Amino acid sequence: MAGGIGSRFWPMSTPECPKQFIDVLGCGRTLLQLTVDRFKRICPLENIWVVTSEAYADIVSEQLPEVPVANILKEPCRRNTAPCIAYVSWRIKKQNPKANVVVTPSDHIVMNVAEFERVILSGLNFTRETDSILTLGMKPNRPETGYGYIQADLGCATARNKEIFRVDSFREKPDLATATRYIRKNNYFWNAGIFLWNVSTIVNAFRVYQPGIAEIFERLMPVLAKEEEQEAVNREFPKCENISVDYGIMEKVEEIFVLPANFGWSDLGTWGALHERTPHDAYGNACIGKNISVYETRNCMIHTTQERKVVVQGLDGFIVAEKNDTLLICKLSEEQRIKQFSE
Repeated sequence: MAGGIGSRFWPMSTPECPKQFIDVLGCGRTLLQLTVDRFKRICPLENIWVVTSEAYADIVSEQLPEVPVANILKEPCRRNTAPCIAYVSWRIKKQNPKANVVVTPSDHIVMNVAEFERVILSGLNFTRETDSILTLGMKPNRPETGYGYIQADLGCATARNKEIFRVDSFREKPDLATATRYIRKNNYFWNAGIFLWNVSTIVNAFRVYQPGIAEIFERLMPVLAKEEEQEAVNREFPKCENISVDYGIMEKVEEIFVLPANFGWSDLGTWGALHERTPHDAYGNACIGKNISVYETRNCMIHTTQERKVVVQGLDGFIVAEKNDTLLICKLSEEQRIKQFSE
């Protein structure tokens, strides 16, 4: 899923070029490219599909020349994750009714790729053998209020896979007191928005729990993978309800399971999250850029990849970021105000 509009990481990320298309980590690969890289040993490139906005299709093709153009699906408008997932599910079903599918956002990071591969392959073995929906739960290391949580029943693992447990409930993003209570227990996990299923399983789930969306894509089925597909999608897709797959499917379906995982995951939702996931110097500074010098500076996130030389002195707990003639200097503790700065 690569259709986000870039409301975070300003000024580095903008609606014209949101964060999934940016080299956030300064490693020479964008978040979208890193996402595809993680799957290269899991499935062939011709089996990778990208759902994005019509406005970003050219960027996707430019950054992923190895992915077939026909596998880049273009949404004519934003309708949240349920219609997005429905579109690609019916499209894959048209090509392979027995396909096993992993759905993942394109703007997250994974530090331990080998463990990610192991977890995904383990999960695919489970969904290949069952008619179940599987989600990944990230083991929390702090009381995070920016993520939803998955409550698991750890009392009994599934017979087919001892790492997989039934989901008791999904919990909304909590306040700090509630998040603190969650992590004191061992059965609450961050909801990473990564799902695994057989394509027939998810299509049937839409038919039961989101019949309106299912009806639209059943109607589109005869033209999918044909020349007239885009015209028909442009006409019918806006009729889909604007709803997330969590509300629309996950919180309603009965056969849903979670695989707790720990592979250094972050959704990079904030500059603070990037600071946490980036190597620090001895004073807690995380620097991404070609030539950055810091003096008497602590606990800062500095992202200046376009400047030839940057010198920072005397700051503690700040963001310093630039992109295309815009410079941001802001307290890390105040980054929730960045959106108002950008307007």
